[in-house]
Amino acid sequence: MSTSAPGSAATSRYREIAADLRRQIESGELAPGMRVPSTRAIVDRWGVAMATATRVLTELRHQGLVRAVPGVGTVVEGGDRRPARTSPPQRRQGAPEGTLTSERIAAAGVAIADGEGLSAVSMRRVASELGVATMSLYRHVRDKDDLLLRMLDAVLGEWRLPEDPPAAWRPRVEIAARLFWDACRRHPWLAPALSITRPQPVAAGLPFAEFLLATLDGLGLDHQTTFTAYITLVNYVRGTAMNLEMEAEAEAATGVDNEEWLDAQEPALRAIVTAGRFPVFTRFISQEYDFSLDGLFEFGLGRLLDGLAALVAEGAPGRSGA
Repeated sequence: MSTSAPGSAATSRYREIAADLRRQIESGELAPGMRVPSTRAIVDRWGVAMATATRVLTELRHQGLVRAVPGVGTVVEGGDRRPARTSPPQRRQGAPEGTLTSERIAAAGVAIADGEGLSAVSMRRVASELGVATMSLYRHVRDKDDLLLRMLDAVLGEWRLPEDPPAAWRPRVEIAARLFWDACRRHPWLAPALSITRPQPVAAGLPFAEFLLATLDGLGLDHQTTFTAYITLVNYVRGTAMNLEMEAEAEAATGVDNEEWLDAQEPALRAIVTAGRFPVFTRFISQEYDFSLDGLFEFGLGRLLDGLAALVAEGAPGRSGA
């Protein structure tokens, strides 16, 4: 059950990227045991779809250049077969504890979460990365919950809203939604870390909230509808982005990317539908489909804004929804 059509531009693109990574491996730039770029890193670096990125790693595995290590990711073959990430943490030198700040601690937590997921973040692990005693962190950060809040504050503080945004509401909402989506792309742990039902008090997120709420507030809808639209938009981006971390964790734990997993499930799925009771479903799974979370996000965002435009037009006769 392939997720990209053979003969497409994506086919040649994945081969180009695989060739580039093979060159890095053969030149020693990526040494035995080192992690190769993950699928999400390939998406960010080369600007391709997730399906193309997964084919890159599949191709390298078929060539015997890399292997998947459960709980770690994909690493270069050879060496002692132990990726550097799984080696005992080494204490970093040259950073006296007196130079510790809450910002440095949060930055270390963000780096760990970006590379290995939020579950890898602990006070002990952060202290190890900084080369300090674990107890020294508590002079700057109360506990792990406080650490997470500071990590969120650091990440949301990276967001840069346009100084001169468009006047129309729809492109303004699109800017906000894509800003959030891009942040989740860079930090896949961000979506599951944020809560809709128990929103965290993160000061750095207020400029984004103000920008989006001010945009929706000008549509002439009542308070309840406006705030519901705001929460729905935020939750749509967050909900779609949850798949980024889930897929990364599944690939690291199993060593199988989503395309390989789908291919492995195809015989069982076809056996289920072989009786012919589900002809439409059978027809759709029998044809090529280029699955992409980016494409899914853009399609859903467009339809969500179409619905909001219809709601605005219904609530304010004669008003443009664009």
